[in-house]
Parts: sequence; C-alpha cells; structure tokens
Amino acid sequence: MGTIYKRGNVFWVKYYQHGKPIFESSRSKKEADAKKLLQLREGEIVQGKVPGVVYDRVRFEDLAEMFLRDRRINGKGVLEGERRLKHLEKFFFGVKVPNIDSDMFSRYIDKRLDEGAANATINRERSALCFMLTLGYRSNKVSRIPYLPKLEENNVKTGFLEDFEYETLREALPEYLRGVLDFGYLTGWRKEEVVGLTWDRVDLQNRKVRLNPEHTKNKQVRDMFMEDALLAVMYDQWANKTGQYVFHRDGYRIKDFRGAWSKACRDAGIGYGYKRDDKYAEKHMANGLNPGPTYHDLRRTAVREMSRAGVPRKIAMMRTGHKTESVYSRYNIVNEADLELAAKRLDQHRNKGQAEMPDMTMEQLLVFMMMVNSQTVTKPLQSAKSGGSVRRTGSGQVVDFTGAGGRNRTDTNARFTGF
Repeated sequence: MGTIYKRGNVFWVKYYQHGKPIFESSRSKKEADAKKLLQLREGEIVQGKVPGVVYDRVRFEDLAEMFLRDRRINGKGVLEGERRLKHLEKFFFGVKVPNIDSDMFSRYIDKRLDEGAANATINRERSALCFMLTLGYRSNKVSRIPYLPKLEENNVKTGFLEDFEYETLREALPEYLRGVLDFGYLTGWRKEEVVGLTWDRVDLQNRKVRLNPEHTKNKQVRDMFMEDALLAVMYDQWANKTGQYVFHRDGYRIKDFRGAWSKACRDAGIGYGYKRDDKYAEKHMANGLNPGPTYHDLRRTAVREMSRAGVPRKIAMMRTGHKTESVYSRYNIVNEADLELAAKRLDQHRNKGQAEMPDMTMEQLLVFMMMVNSQTVTKPLQSAKSGGSVRRTGSGQVVDFTGAGGRNRTDTNARFTGF
C-alpha cells in the first residue's frame, strides 16, 4: 500500500516494487494530483509493468554501456562500437532516455551535417542509437522506442581496383599491410575476416583456410582452398610469423589501418582513400584526387575477376562469403565472355535468312566490282585464270558464279562490303 506525504509545498508518493520502496514527486501542490499518480503507479505494478519513474532515471550513458557490453559478448568489435558512439556521446551525454525523441535527433542531424559528416555516417550512428534503445526496451529500462529520422543515401559502391592501381598501391603501403592487400585482392574477404585470421585456421600442407561462424558476418562456416598465388602470399606470411595472427604489426593484431591506407593511396596518386568528411573530400578533390579506393573495393574486384575467369557464381559466393546473388547486381558484375556471346547471337539473329557471300577468286571479285560500277552487263565475262564466269540476269537481281570446278552458286541478296 502506498502513501502520500509532503516535502515543502510539493506532494510526494511512496510505493513498493518487489519489496523495494520507490519515492516519486508528483510535481504538484495538489494532493489530488498525488493520489492520481499513486493510483497510476500501483496499477502499473499490478499489471507487471515497470513504473514510469524507473524510465526517467535511465540516461544515455546507461544505454551506451549496455551497447558496448553486447558487442563484447557477441564478438562484434568494441572498437567499432566506440567509434559509432564518439559523436553521439558529445550530444546526448547526460540526457534522460525519455527525452530522446524525433525532434532531438533531428537537431543532432543538423549538427553533424554542419560538421561535414556524410549521410551514410549519420545513418550508421542512428543505427547504433536505435539498437541501444532496443537493448534498453528488452531490459525494461526504456518504455518505448521513438521514431528517429533517417537520411537518404546514395552510396552504391561501384569501385574496382585495376591491376596497375594494385601494383602502385602495394608499393606505397607499409610492409605490414602488403599481405593484407594481397589476400583481399585474391580472395575478396572482408577486412575484419582478413586481419582476424589466425594460424590455427590455416592448413598450408592441404592448401586450406577455414573461417568459423564467429569470425564471419553471416555466421556460417567457410572453407577456402588456396591457388598458387594465394599460397605464395601465405608462405611469405609464414616466413615472418610472430604470434597467432597471420597478418600482424609487430606480432599484434592490425586494427584500424584507414589512415595508413589513405596515405598510401594519395602517395600512389590513385585517390584520397577513405572519406573522413565532406571537408576532407573537398580538400583532396581540389588537388585532383578522386574518392577511394577503399579496402572494400578489393571485394568487388575479386568477384569480378572470378566472374571473368568463368568461376560459377555459387562457388564464387562460397569463396567470398556472399549470401545472395544480389552482389552481382549491386556490384554491377558483368562477365565479358557473356557480353561477347550476346553480340554474336545478335549478329546471327539479324542476318538470319540472308545467304552468305560466296567464295570468290580475286579475278571473280574484280569482275563483280566492274559489274557494280557499270550497272550494265551485256555478255558473260570469262575469268582468264579460273575459267569461271559471272553474269547478271535481266532483272539485275541474281548473280551466278561458275568456277573451274563447275559449281553454280546463286545469291539473291549479293552484297559487296570491300576488299
């Protein structure tokens, strides 16, 4: 049973949940308002709900802690989570969760756009906040998940790394990143899959590499057999083995290498690498550098090369870890052999019904040209060398060629296209 009491001029209520007392201000000088509040809270407890006052005590940083804990438990990468929280914390730190709504997030969007953040970056931060609210809702710390506006993105990735770009970039990269580049260029694996690869999942003798479910994005086991070029890369890494990681920096796992990658891209003159923000992009584009390439471009490049080599799509997807064939439409992967075959079939279709141009000796071809130029033939012309003859009928539509072998060929649509 709850009670009502006064603190100064304001009425307060006291009630119990799971045997623990909860004190809450009615924010009113009227006892009737306090009675209504007490009835509301006791009703929520009877229905098994969490009293609203509990939600009011939850702040943004409480959800941020839950977010990082969830990523740590599920192996999603705490550093990536901290990166996504970096700008959110500056704006929402200390804010009570019930105050986070659509209007407040719209103001956050304005602030980030003024700072030069890309739409895609803001949307990734929005996704992090939405997941934080979802975790809070599951834990009965958030009463509702508000709608948070989302920006339109136009970030369909279309970049590929050409051979000459790969060579120049490799020369510009630090030594510890060259193997990471080689492996990604040949396999199309994701960045985290490459830098997280350990020697216990590599079988050099049987030329096999395995990714366990906890190391893949789609949570599926993935086995890959190594061709000669890839095996050579792995032997180079084995020669410099230090610790458990195949690719490492002084024995430690390689973490965020975007800075070194972007610098190498600029030094190689093939682009400015990763886009930090709009101001960064504008600065380098003014110097004649285009966006990219990024490490994800290696993924698209590997898929394209396998398509060109005639590797079946299902096998290519197993190698790269793509779950659906939408990668081919999203990456605009086109097999050049298929395009060449399509062109040949179109030619066959358009020329259907037309007879082929008959084989002619040079003398016969010269005679035929004379006929075309003169437009008039009064008598058969005998070929001096082959003994063949060429004539045009009265209608001028049928041309007969009779060679030394006595063959007669007729072409009702004879055409000459040049020597």
